[in-house]
Amino acid sequence: MPIKNPKELFVKLLSHVRQGSERSAAIYKELAEAAQNPEIQEALSARAFVSEQDLEKLDEAFKTIGEKPVNVTGPLHDVFVEDFRRELAEIQSPEARRLYVLAKANHLSHMRTAEYATLVAAADVSGHHGVGVLLESCLADHLAFAERSRRLIQRLVETKIAARAAG
Repeated sequence: MPIKNPKELFVKLLSHVRQGSERSAAIYKELAEAAQNPEIQEALSARAFVSEQDLEKLDEAFKTIGEKPVNVTGPLHDVFVEDFRRELAEIQSPEARRLYVLAKANHLSHMRTAEYATLVAAADVSGHHGVGVLLESCLADHLAFAERSRRLIQRLVETKIAARAAG
C-alpha cells in the first residue's frame, strides 16, 4: 500500500504497533509458562494483561483519529517466537532458562518501547495530543516493565552469586 501523506504513515505505524501489541500479549503468556519460576511467571502474566489493556488504548487512538487499523505484514513476531522456542529447548540449566526468558521478554518490551516513543512524537506532530496521551501511557507501561525486568534479572544473578559463595 503506497503511503501518500504523514497521516497514512501514522495510521500504518499505529496499525503495526496494534498488531504487535496483540501478538505480544500471547508471547508474554508463552514466556510466562516457560519461566518455571513463580515470580517471573507472575510478572510476565501481568505484562500480558497490561498488553491487552494497551490494545484498548490503541483502539481508542484509532477512534480518536477517525481511522481503522490497516493490514500490515511482517514476520518479526513469528521469527521471535520461533527463535525463542528453538533456543530455549537447548538450555538445560533452570537458572539459565529463567535468565533467558527474562532477556527475551525484555527484548520484546524494548522493541515495543521504541515503537511507542516514535508514535508519541508522531501524534504530537500531527496535532493529536489526546492520542499522544494514550500512546504515552502505553510507553510508560513498557518502561515500567523494563525496570521490573531489570530488577528480576538482578535478583536472579544475586541469588546465584550468593548460592555460589555459600556452597
